[in-house]
Amino acid sequence: MAAPLDDKTRSILKACVPALEAHGLAITTEMYRRLLANPEIRDLFNMSHQNDGAQPKALALAVLAYARNIDNLGALGGMVERIAEKHVGLNILPEHYPYVADALLGAIAHVLGEAATPEIVDAWGKAYWFLADILIGREEQIYAAHATAPGGWTGWRAFTVRTRTQESETVTSFELVPADGKPIMRHQPGQYLSFRLDIPGHGTQRRNYSISSAPGSDAYRISVRRVPGGIVSEWLHDSMQDGASLLVSAPAGDFTLTEPTPASVVLLSAGVGLTPMISMLGALTTGGHAASIRYIHGTRSARTEAFGAYIRTLSAPGRVRGDVFYSRQAPSEGERAAAMACHAGRITPEWLKGQLDRDATYYICGPADFMRDMVAVLQEAGLAKEQVRYEFFGSADKEILVT
Repeated sequence: MAAPLDDKTRSILKACVPALEAHGLAITTEMYRRLLANPEIRDLFNMSHQNDGAQPKALALAVLAYARNIDNLGALGGMVERIAEKHVGLNILPEHYPYVADALLGAIAHVLGEAATPEIVDAWGKAYWFLADILIGREEQIYAAHATAPGGWTGWRAFTVRTRTQESETVTSFELVPADGKPIMRHQPGQYLSFRLDIPGHGTQRRNYSISSAPGSDAYRISVRRVPGGIVSEWLHDSMQDGASLLVSAPAGDFTLTEPTPASVVLLSAGVGLTPMISMLGALTTGGHAASIRYIHGTRSARTEAFGAYIRTLSAPGRVRGDVFYSRQAPSEGERAAAMACHAGRITPEWLKGQLDRDATYYICGPADFMRDMVAVLQEAGLAKEQVRYEFFGSADKEILVT
């Protein structure tokens, strides 16, 4: 277990909060510039988050949250667990941590200049390794659990595309089976897979995709939205045919169904944020759960609505109460008459307020702005923290953007 930080170190970190507020992004941008100069380390990262600035911004916010909460680190427990799960998915190992330490401390000294006294740099060195030791310990536990689970593994495992299915005009599903023909680890609904991809002309790429299939021992399914100009998504859509091979790490992530299953569940998503919800639906509707289930989803039109037929099949007998919103196309008469309610426009905070179920546990996934709006409504309504669970796409640690 990591030794607690001493009072002097914590006092210095708290005194650094104004500097982090002013220069945090510059520090993390410089840190990544230094870190990614090493090709071995660069290959561990999703470079799209570097190109759009998301990763440096997310890390700057995480470092600031760390300094602000240095006297109450329990408040960051969820963030730490999310980082550990992400690291395991990407096969981050203890030997990688010193590279980050050197890059971070060097960036602090570079950006702050003379203000970065030896005392301040030393305090941040202690703070970094305190948190790193916590993460390394937790990651070792997760790796061990993956290694000993039935069908589990660590590192990268070869999988083959068994089938691909066009779910909508923008989303394609890929069903993956292990190349060695052995069983796979049973995932928890809501978890994701991480991929190590070698793309011609673009080198090694790392990506995470939510598992959209119900838990099983035979195959995983991911459902990927084609992003115009997206290096990986376009390559998957254009090149991954039946029989193609991919390197995959074991299921990871803490955005999962609460155990025991709540009596009332609301699955709230927008865009491709529906993928973990489809896995949850599969588990809830086939596992003998008695939960009341409501599925609420926003998409552009019927053409972009993935898994629409599946949801309507569940809605028809009343097993699931469904609502779908079309932001760019009014629903047709046939769609309005279906068992699943169809609405024109977006899911708005006002609409959600009018549908509030105070006994439900809400699972939310989608674009950042959508997430902030939906979580804010539920927080303002006074729902308990454990009733509001959410998953951000993109770079790790964005959960701290919701307060």
